[in-house]
Amino acid sequence: MITLEHVYILTGVMFAMFACGRALDRSSRRRWRSAAFWGTYALSFLAGSHLPDLLNGILLIVLVALAASGLAAPDAPSAPAERLRAAQRNGNLLFVPALTIPVVVLLGALFAKQLHSGAAMLLEPAHATLVALAFAVLLALALGYALLRVPLVAALREGRRLMEAVGWAAVLPQTLASLGAVFAAAGVGNVVGELVTKAIPMTNGFTSVITYTFGMAVFTIIMGNAFAAFPVMTAGIGLPLIVGRFGGDPVIMAALGMLSGFCGTLMTPMAANFNIVPAALLELPDRNGVIKVQIPTALMLLVANTALMTMFVFRR
Repeated sequence: MITLEHVYILTGVMFAMFACGRALDRSSRRRWRSAAFWGTYALSFLAGSHLPDLLNGILLIVLVALAASGLAAPDAPSAPAERLRAAQRNGNLLFVPALTIPVVVLLGALFAKQLHSGAAMLLEPAHATLVALAFAVLLALALGYALLRVPLVAALREGRRLMEAVGWAAVLPQTLASLGAVFAAAGVGNVVGELVTKAIPMTNGFTSVITYTFGMAVFTIIMGNAFAAFPVMTAGIGLPLIVGRFGGDPVIMAALGMLSGFCGTLMTPMAANFNIVPAALLELPDRNGVIKVQIPTALMLLVANTALMTMFVFRR
């Protein structure tokens, strides 16, 4: 059975190759720092599941120290004229590898349970979508080589350039995703609930709703991940107040609460995979340009989610 651990190994090998590529680049003054950063990140994928929590924590501290010391600047992209010639030469073939990924992931999510190798399932059911994503990337890479006829090192070179353009923010999704579970285990939600109820008098349902939705957005801005903010705000505000005290519908509360958290995702650089990566891909001069454009829409959606929850969550 192909499990999530195999995906971790594949990802770790990729980052290890990025580290080797930077270490071999004699033109960069900070090549060893960047190589150590990506090498440490690779180690967390390759061996993280087998290391004790203390050593995984030390790896994270090493990553922070290396990032704070300054990493090497990314390689310069190819000239615009060269990219234009490549785009004109390849035409719509450029879309084939890109569109392969969502199609394969969708098929994997829909039909993973029907794929068997003998009596055993081929993909781990609990993580079938992520395993399918890894397959999709490999297939898209193979199609890209076959159709576009690029050098073998092109994918590694461009992948490393992209990751170095994103920089240390690339590790945020992985680290922040685990933060919500840590906060929930530590009882942070209960503490937040006590502090909020002392500061804001929860005399009616509307007050609890606006505190919950805006709290979801604010915590997401801080933590960079709505899934990390959700257990904290739901344990502290959503369940005990909206559902418990005022009799709200937990399904509507949870759905609109998550949407409110996603509004915070649009407004924070901590959500690196949504806001920093696109800026690097588009080579925008302003690294926060995507966020600045999204803020008005995010605020309007947050107000709309609050209004919808106020109207419907207490109708049971």
